[in-house]
Amino acid sequence: MTLLNHLVEGSASAPPLLLGPSLGTSYALWDEVAPELSVAHRVIRWDLPGHGGSAPGLIGAGATVGDLAGLVLALADALGVERFAYAGVSLGGAVGLHLAVHHPERLSSLAVICSSACFNGDRPWRERAALVRAEGLAQLAESANTRWFAGGFTVPRLVQDHRDTDPAAYAACCDALAAYDLRDRLGEISTRTLLIAGREDPATPPAHLREIADAVPGAALVEIPGASHLAPAQCPEAVLSALRTHLDGPARRGMAVRREVLGDAHVDRAQARQNPFTARFQDFISRYAWGEIWTDPTLTRRERSMITLTALVAHGHYDELAMHVRAARRNGLTPDEIGAVLLQTAVYCGVPAANSAFAAAQRVLAEEPDERDQRDQ
Repeated sequence: MTLLNHLVEGSASAPPLLLGPSLGTSYALWDEVAPELSVAHRVIRWDLPGHGGSAPGLIGAGATVGDLAGLVLALADALGVERFAYAGVSLGGAVGLHLAVHHPERLSSLAVICSSACFNGDRPWRERAALVRAEGLAQLAESANTRWFAGGFTVPRLVQDHRDTDPAAYAACCDALAAYDLRDRLGEISTRTLLIAGREDPATPPAHLREIADAVPGAALVEIPGASHLAPAQCPEAVLSALRTHLDGPARRGMAVRREVLGDAHVDRAQARQNPFTARFQDFISRYAWGEIWTDPTLTRRERSMITLTALVAHGHYDELAMHVRAARRNGLTPDEIGAVLLQTAVYCGVPAANSAFAAAQRVLAEEPDERDQRDQ
């Protein structure tokens, strides 16, 4: 299967982040933002069909945003990416909204930039598609600067991308925008969502992003002064700041939970030992283990402590077991309950493993002040 042209940056072990482009541009739209994001993410930029290096035949007349979303999922599947954060501009943002409505299980977070849930109805896009099919893209490319940028700003590479785009594929993307309207489905979106608007954007003014923010539960909205339609190119630092705050949410939540469960002293020691070699691993622990798994409300922290103790005994991780015995006490387990969990492991993990686990747990529990002594004071 032919895939969308794409560029992958960052560590293969980092959390994946897909970046979608605007109509008429290539993944060069993200040139000033993607390298910075790739420090903490596996960044995957992609080109629309007939744009940049993507084959024009990937879509045809009558295409839909759903067709484009399908191509994005096929790319993710080919790269072995099951779940990912997503950020997209304009048409790329529409693809993200479609994924959030129809494939929420694939998204860990969503950022929609200078986009809309409905791009001013179907008529303008059908007229543009007809114009491009009849005359090509020269006329539209001439007006790219006024449609894309504010204050005399320009990015020659992007304007050239517009001129080089395949007209038939561009027209098919216009067909997709003509048929696109998700306004009635926004309330279904459960993915953590950020909206970024350019205050000088004539194509998708802030009101379009505000409409989405008002309808999507818990969505946040950022407006960037001086930014027009291609905000990542015109105001990359502002876009980068907003995306970092949005994307690092799980890491911040995870660090808070990590401190609550393991204690400040332990986390402080781990942070003090951190160096450039281990920094990504520490971020992984905070973001994934503590920011996604331990914050999942399906199980209580007491239940998670019991499961964790059992798993650590099964694999013989007794140093980690001692740490999680302390965590289990913080999560409300009594010494008798911890003993019962370890006794259970004797049946399913083996008596020698449980014997070592009891020894490790006993050392930890002996460090705690006797509850009866505390009551007497």
